[in-house]
Amino acid sequence: MAVAPALADAFVIEGRHPLSGRIRAAGNKNGALPIVAACLLTGEPVTLTNVPRIRDVDTMVELVGDLGGDASWTGPNELLVNAAGASKFAPDVGLCSKMRASFLLAGPLLSRFGRATMPPPGDDVIGRRRLDPHIHAFNELGASIEVGEAYDISAERLRGGNVFLDEASVMATENTVMAAVLAEGETVLGNAACEPHVQDLCRFLGSLGAQIEGIESNVLRIQGVSSLSGGEWAIGPDHIEVGSFIGMAAITGGDVTIEGARAKDLVSIVPGFAKLGVRVEVGEDTVHVPSRQQLVVQDDLGGMVPKLEDGPWPAFPSDLTSIAVTVATQAFGTVLMFEKMFENRLFFTDKLVSMGARIILCDPHRAVVTGPAQLVGQRMESPDIRAGMSMLLAALAAEGQSTIGAAHQIDKGYERIDERLRALGASIERVDA
Repeated sequence: MAVAPALADAFVIEGRHPLSGRIRAAGNKNGALPIVAACLLTGEPVTLTNVPRIRDVDTMVELVGDLGGDASWTGPNELLVNAAGASKFAPDVGLCSKMRASFLLAGPLLSRFGRATMPPPGDDVIGRRRLDPHIHAFNELGASIEVGEAYDISAERLRGGNVFLDEASVMATENTVMAAVLAEGETVLGNAACEPHVQDLCRFLGSLGAQIEGIESNVLRIQGVSSLSGGEWAIGPDHIEVGSFIGMAAITGGDVTIEGARAKDLVSIVPGFAKLGVRVEVGEDTVHVPSRQQLVVQDDLGGMVPKLEDGPWPAFPSDLTSIAVTVATQAFGTVLMFEKMFENRLFFTDKLVSMGARIILCDPHRAVVTGPAQLVGQRMESPDIRAGMSMLLAALAAEGQSTIGAAHQIDKGYERIDERLRALGASIERVDA
């Protein structure tokens, strides 16, 4: 089974190079991971296209192989998964420690084998990521859970039930759906997450024969079926990557067209960036960011300081909050950034302050940003995927050279980002850390 080659672990960026050209959005990382896991629900082959070739996806591919399935790359972004030979219900501890999304195997394994022994997953540093909603949902479907060094989840037969999540958790929604599609009877899942990648998973399962109603809403009705077939599926575009490129083009003064975007996935992203003065032109499957924009924060009525806050879909995505903070450092005016979902996501702002940004971190969830600030290149370390990309944006806009260590954090979410940005005119190179 081929895996992505090891990459050097730092980016060196020379700032102040306007980006120009066309760039295609990759497949959605957060859509690909549960869909690869969901292939364990069928013993027939599944071909997946538009799969982002990133570290987290490679880890999920390794996990499927470790469980006895066969998952192999058949093209640059094409994956063939045949889980007919899967025989284990306990994923490898070392592989699970690499990423939070390893817990997405719990639902498929429980459904297929009646048991899943899940090691504690790896975690991001952005804040606490509760597993309670997952455990509650499995319990409502008839499973029993013992918590020790691992989460031992078992059920003689999963049965549909009424499940209400105490938070609109994306992964808990996905795990519940994957457990319920082969359960006996109907499952009604309330307060479900409905992000684009959750919709993508539901539609993928539907293409294999699952019966799911309410896609795009926060109430899903799942009628259990006896089996799923194989098939083919194209992973949807990554709206977070589209948003990242919008911010990147805007603060470098570039003229960039993003291809492969899906307009309905930008319903809250475009208005969010508009608050920071970013103007875009949305086509049927493209987003154009015109050059040399003067970014001006749009005050609320009466000249009040505006607030840009995230939340569950369709609110502004939490994964773009870090990007928006960097964009705000280059806009005229003051804005309150309100990160509601993760208590550590804004801690990276000290890196931007060291570059010259004017940011007041009020508490773990709120930061006041005043711009524009002249950023100066620095040596930094990426703590997580989104903070790393935000720092990369800042480096592209800064005067002088920046070095961003732990580039593997950015690689977990963005495919060949250095190559793709060089094609737009960025000065970025990989070096040994």
